[in-house]
Amino acid sequence: MKASSAGGEPVIEGRARTVEAAVHEFGDYLIGQDPARINDLWQVMYRGGFYRGGPIMMSAIAGIDQALWDIKGKVLNAPVWQLMGGLVRDKIKAYSWVGGDRPAEVIDGIKKLRGIGFDTFKLNGCEEMGIIDNSRAVDAAVNTVAQIREAFGNEIEFGLDFHGRVSAPMAKVLIKELEPYRPLFIEEPVLAEQAEYYPRLAAQTHIPIAAGERMFSRFEFKRVLEAGGVAILQPDLSHAGGITECYKIAGMAEAYDVGLAPHCPLGPIALAACLHVDFVSHNAVFQEQSMGIHYNKGAELLDFVKNKEDFNMEGGFFKPLMKPGLGVEIDEARVIELSKNAPDWRNPLWRYEDGSVAEW
Repeated sequence: MKASSAGGEPVIEGRARTVEAAVHEFGDYLIGQDPARINDLWQVMYRGGFYRGGPIMMSAIAGIDQALWDIKGKVLNAPVWQLMGGLVRDKIKAYSWVGGDRPAEVIDGIKKLRGIGFDTFKLNGCEEMGIIDNSRAVDAAVNTVAQIREAFGNEIEFGLDFHGRVSAPMAKVLIKELEPYRPLFIEEPVLAEQAEYYPRLAAQTHIPIAAGERMFSRFEFKRVLEAGGVAILQPDLSHAGGITECYKIAGMAEAYDVGLAPHCPLGPIALAACLHVDFVSHNAVFQEQSMGIHYNKGAELLDFVKNKEDFNMEGGFFKPLMKPGLGVEIDEARVIELSKNAPDWRNPLWRYEDGSVAEW
């Protein structure tokens, strides 16, 4: 089985070097093997070591899995979605991230993005918030959302990302205060480690709860689905075992009448992998993408792509990628050049007023 080149995007934000080391370790299992045996190689990587799972190992597996699907599609001259049974839809709604800390900036950002066809967005639901915080912190979060809804009415939809910054007691307060503004969803109202609170929070609100970017295998998602409460699952195709694993997660979610909206603030290969799963999953509802995100300045998603036109959106929707494999033509020379002085990104370290560490 031969392909001139193939790509995957194994990464975990803030731990890229660690994932790189894991990819090299998996090479001991893979070099010399038949890349067509995607399912078997996935099991070898996952079950071949006594210790398994977690963000580092599953992100390494994810990127390798993406590359294996890319190889197979290129060899068979078919897009990955074709190999997975064919399309269930003709287009998928995209949404754009617009920050959320300063209302005026968010409103300006939404206006610009609406000009290129977006009508669905995601923004930060709040800044850092203590385990029990004051009414000023709650009012600040609600004020941002109120101004956005007032500015645009029902012409747009937006989800609110709590980013796991909020404790269960404060999540109850915030969600209740946000109800009148009808957000599309609340993302990570509490950390994945506190997933037992999802059904309790869901019982107190009409707002759909979304979660999953910090869950890394079908076994973690199984517990969430069985517990109930989550309306939208957000596996990350570069963190949760790749196409092979996330397609299984999508099927599990469908059985529970739960939507799929893959997490993807990453690069073009990760986005392509998400789109292939979206187009074969009946319960996919929309797709996150990172074009224009402020922290990508100087390294925009399409800066590394030769076939930029294939990622064009029409009316805020992505069309299926039609080229063989993942359908991404990477400018490898540019990637190699920029990798020579690549920044080793870390998320900010936040502290509360009393000096203790806060969730970012």
